[in-house]
Amino acid sequence: MLSIINNKSEAIFKKLPESLILFVARFAIAAVFWKSGQTKIEGFSLDIIAMKMELGLPRLAESTGFLFEYEYNLPLIPPMIAAVLATIAEHILPILILGGLFTRLAAFGIAGMTLVIQLFVYPEAYPTHATWLAIALLLMYRGAGSFSLDNVLKRNR
Repeated sequence: MLSIINNKSEAIFKKLPESLILFVARFAIAAVFWKSGQTKIEGFSLDIIAMKMELGLPRLAESTGFLFEYEYNLPLIPPMIAAVLATIAEHILPILILGGLFTRLAAFGIAGMTLVIQLFVYPEAYPTHATWLAIALLLMYRGAGSFSLDNVLKRNR
């Protein structure tokens, strides 16, 4: 009986297009890191789901420097340099991933950031970080799928 259920569910789920699954994965991880990056800046905000936008010159929020200096306390890198690099990465990498451009490289960057956060910032949040890492690894392994700029570039070679 169990094997019949497994076979039927496998047949149903195998009909899902892989590109749809990869797009949902891209959207999910991009949203997490974009929203985090947005908390680190002032002067510009964009939330397409909530339909909110503030146009202006982005600048590092004062609270971001405080977080990196006193809460995150990363080793080997000065807090303000880490704050700027993380903020830039949390905006550029999600854009690349969502658009499916240089997806594997961008997912590698997300995986690296996730490992830094896990090891040095919030080690107790491993269930969340494992989820992020799983999505990043999926994208590094499979790529962006058909609905992506990577696919368009590959077809035009």
